[in-house]
Amino acid sequence: MSTVIPLSSIGVAEQPVETYIPAPQEFYRQGGPALDSFKRRINYLRISLTDRCNFRCLYCMPEHGAHFAPRSELLTDDELVRVVRAAASVGFEKIRLTGGEPTLRRNIVEIVRGIGATPGIREISMTTNALRLAEMAGPLREAGLTRVNISIDSLNPEKFRQMTRGGDFARVWAGIEAAERVGFNPLKLNAVVVRGLNDDEVADIARLTVDRPWQLRFIEMMPLAGVGDLAEQSVVPTREIIARLEQVYGPLEYIGWFGSDPARTYRLPGAQGTLGFISSITEPFCSTCNRMRLTADGKLHLCLLRDNELDLRAALRNGASDEDLSALIRQAVWLKPWGHGLPEGVKPTLRGMSELGG
Repeated sequence: MSTVIPLSSIGVAEQPVETYIPAPQEFYRQGGPALDSFKRRINYLRISLTDRCNFRCLYCMPEHGAHFAPRSELLTDDELVRVVRAAASVGFEKIRLTGGEPTLRRNIVEIVRGIGATPGIREISMTTNALRLAEMAGPLREAGLTRVNISIDSLNPEKFRQMTRGGDFARVWAGIEAAERVGFNPLKLNAVVVRGLNDDEVADIARLTVDRPWQLRFIEMMPLAGVGDLAEQSVVPTREIIARLEQVYGPLEYIGWFGSDPARTYRLPGAQGTLGFISSITEPFCSTCNRMRLTADGKLHLCLLRDNELDLRAALRNGASDEDLSALIRQAVWLKPWGHGLPEGVKPTLRGMSELGG
């Protein structure tokens, strides 16, 4: 007996699950890696553990009126691990835990441990604001977390508080030090550059890599729901950031652009660490995209800057088997769009960054 699973926003009507797989046989076969219709192998799942956050970063959430899903609508720990198991069965190998702020999720250490025990998963990383990381870095590392990306958009405590709408820079820095101390290497730091706020700090932020083997990434602001108007006015193109850095440090050393990594990597002269530039707006990297996103309320989001989703929570709660889930994930991968569509005027309206985790 087939299971009927509701699909939302992807133009596929409800129908028996065995008819969901229209991909040609050469691209779809049971047991092989999940490929989309453009022959990209999709093996990286970013999981939002919660849509809540203890910051209100201006490029991520509106100051007022943010909507948060009731707890009953969020995936349970067991449901989440089931999705990971199904994803791993079709070739997903890398998991990144995001939010909102993932350290706010109850039982996050146990969730990490459960994901780490899933056959086929070889890497579990996390993006965090590090506010709670000083006390959590050790337990997370012991549970199997392999890497952390930490957001730090300013080194000025007052400006940091302004950009995060209340963030405590000292506690975040303590979290960064704790992450390095327990062995999260390479340590990655993210800075979203916003014109008129922190674009004057890029040289100071980049200087963090001179004496430390850290990987610092400058990210162009993205026009997600709730912050679209600000993003249109405030994007600082990568080429402008590089020009500012070279005015201070001289020519940057180009290291490379590696596979599906969205960052083009450079180094300041003589620096121990590296600089990465993620240019989603001005230099899209859609051709090498290998990722999909699972929202905290159980929707498989096919592209960060599009609204297309598939409802896995409904599948889970309507009796889908592990085989059904695997087939649905394969279908979602096949339907993944080529790119974000911003040059054609496509604008995401469904979810903000705090719901998708970047």
